[in-house]
Amino acid sequence: MNSSQKSPLDALLTALAPVIWGSTYIVTTEWLPPDRPFTAALLRTLPAGLLLVLWTRHLPQRGEWGRLLVLAALNLAVFQALLFVAAYRLPGGVAAVVGAIQPLLVMGLAWGVDARRPPWLALGAGLLGVAGMAALLLSPQARWDTLGIAAALAGATSMAAGTYLARRWKPAMPVLAFTGWQLLAAGLMLLPLAGWLDAPLPRLAASQWAAYTYLSLAGALLSYALWFRGIARLSPVAVSSLGLLSPVTAVLLGWALLGQTLAGLSLLGLLVVLGSVLAVQWAMSPRASNAA
Repeated sequence: MNSSQKSPLDALLTALAPVIWGSTYIVTTEWLPPDRPFTAALLRTLPAGLLLVLWTRHLPQRGEWGRLLVLAALNLAVFQALLFVAAYRLPGGVAAVVGAIQPLLVMGLAWGVDARRPPWLALGAGLLGVAGMAALLLSPQARWDTLGIAAALAGATSMAAGTYLARRWKPAMPVLAFTGWQLLAAGLMLLPLAGWLDAPLPRLAASQWAAYTYLSLAGALLSYALWFRGIARLSPVAVSSLGLLSPVTAVLLGWALLGQTLAGLSLLGLLVVLGSVLAVQWAMSPRASNAA
């Protein structure tokens, strides 16, 4: 099967990752103990990493460790830490709008480092995605915090660099082992932060155990395996644009399960974001490249 035939299926499978991540907000607010962000990130990454490493039993080669640790920090540990800093200091809408620049950052890396100018359609769609996210999530009462904005920008930059480098370096190990070692390394990086900054966990109810299990198995093990599989098969620009589906999913779940409002400008913003994602996928597809 050639790449132009595989890309639509690969894009759909990769899109499942940010859709799953979009459920993190409602799971966290409705079922997890409050005010323990680094503990949540730790329990999301470390058990999933251990399971995948034990399952695959693939030890990275000596020359792979350095890059693996860099990717684990950029894609998971640093990104997760900054994500929670931004989430606690900014309204969710502001944080998501700042994070929506990630596809543009990946395009900039590809252009500046590899001299690969992205199609103008992809650039325009990336800008449109930021505008659509603003219409979807921002309100006139949105609160701006300097440290929160800096954390959100740094987090988006970290994830963009990780997405770009994961494709550029193209590790030889199987994708499940690649995912498992990154999750395990990130969990070990987050362990001292959770012990230092978060209060100890209380006695957990069955629903809270189930929530942590979901965040680890679905929100980390499955979703990151699909994400890194997509990075290996698709353009990093196309993959990063799919990340916009995460806040879209969170908004839809809030509307469906929590009775939150979705109308008017927000609905228009939702349609614009979805159109932006589809436009980037088309612009970066082999079919569009052949047509150009």
